[in-house]
Amino acid sequence: MMRYLIPVLILAGLVVLFAAGLKNDPREVPSPLIGKPAPAFNLKLLGEEGSYSNADLKGRPVLVNFFASWCEGCQVEHPVLLKLAKESNVEIIGMDYKDEPADATQWLARHGSPYRKVILDHEGTAGLDWGVYGVPETFVLNAEGVIVYKQIGPMTEAAWREKIAPLMAGAAK
Repeated sequence: MMRYLIPVLILAGLVVLFAAGLKNDPREVPSPLIGKPAPAFNLKLLGEEGSYSNADLKGRPVLVNFFASWCEGCQVEHPVLLKLAKESNVEIIGMDYKDEPADATQWLARHGSPYRKVILDHEGTAGLDWGVYGVPETFVLNAEGVIVYKQIGPMTEAAWREKIAPLMAGAAK
């Protein structure tokens, strides 16, 4: 009797585990960087002389948006970012991830740029340090340059309204 009960108990435990896992939103992967300063970087800018570093992200709340010209999800979120840049007082810094500068320049010229600055992460090293595993991903930083939220996947108006806008308002205080 006991030898039949053990496999049934193991199976029941696995079913409970899988059921609990299915209730989680895969876009809500917690980042180990929440509450920590933005990772160090110093990279060239797209279409400008000079470079940009993590120190340049301090002094005001910002969104750091990892994107690429080849990214389908980036095309989906792009109109939302354009609207945010135009209608709100949010500063968006673009991090061009594993992309060719010429491709990014053409893509932004064709679709418009919501970005105050575009940083070139051609090799993907900054993305690796930030924990990016697929674009688009957007990080909310407070005025001290500390990451307070990570949006995985395309930015939507609902994500902006429900999660990010309140964080940006709180980060400005």
